[in-house]
Amino acid sequence: MQSLYDIPAPAKLNLFLHITGRRADGYHLLQSAFMLIDWCDTLHFDLRQDGAISREDLTTPLPNDDLVVRAARALQQASACSFGVHIGVAKSIPAQAGMGGGSSDAASTLLALNRLWKLNLSVHVLSRLGLGLGADVPFFLGGHHAWVEGIGEQMTPIQLPNARFVVVKPAAGLETRLIFSDPELKRDSKTAIISGFAADAHGNVFEYGHNDLQAVAQCLCPGVTQALEWLQSQGLRGRMTGSGSAVFAQLLHDIDVTSAPSALQVKLCSNLDVHPLLGWAPRDGE
Repeated sequence: MQSLYDIPAPAKLNLFLHITGRRADGYHLLQSAFMLIDWCDTLHFDLRQDGAISREDLTTPLPNDDLVVRAARALQQASACSFGVHIGVAKSIPAQAGMGGGSSDAASTLLALNRLWKLNLSVHVLSRLGLGLGADVPFFLGGHHAWVEGIGEQMTPIQLPNARFVVVKPAAGLETRLIFSDPELKRDSKTAIISGFAADAHGNVFEYGHNDLQAVAQCLCPGVTQALEWLQSQGLRGRMTGSGSAVFAQLLHDIDVTSAPSALQVKLCSNLDVHPLLGWAPRDGE
């Protein structure tokens, strides 16, 4: 039986998240920088000849029709592939954290099955499929840190200096819908330009901007404030990532991780140079 084992699905952090406006259809216009980090879920794939798609939860139980299964089914249908797959999922990235765990799992599933099923579809084709699964899936398929604009669909690869971070996840998660529908959400941040962000790399690019969702999130989830206050007690200035409840700070000195309240999940991470599956699907023209 053909198999692919220990396939990583890395998390991301939003270095900042600015809401610059709102379209007539209700979608929010945003700017952000997405950074890949080495906090990963791990997936295993076993080829099935019978065309069935099945999933085994190796750690955290997942919904029956989660993004991994939906990604496999979407690729199978789009490619008219007769093969199936049994997928083992070892979750590590917390849910509703703003770290893109589900979207990353979907992206790694598309890349792995593209190889296991010998489809040789391009990143562009996989990204079109991925966008139907979740707005962040194309980012993980792109393979690089990215400057993100529009409603999240406009991405420009960027380079970032190597750095270490501490990520803190409260026990409670946050639903994206609740934050974006809150009337108190700030929606008028000044539009930035990518060159201004890049220029800041000569100082500390990880201090750039802010997260417009953070104030609303702190009202909805007291654990966000608890996490930020613990980082402050360690001499670090934290901020929220994405629209979930996790917060992070660049790790500029050693900290006492054991001092964190028991309700907080704390993990030390490093950013990646590129996605570990970069090159698993051809780019257009290759």
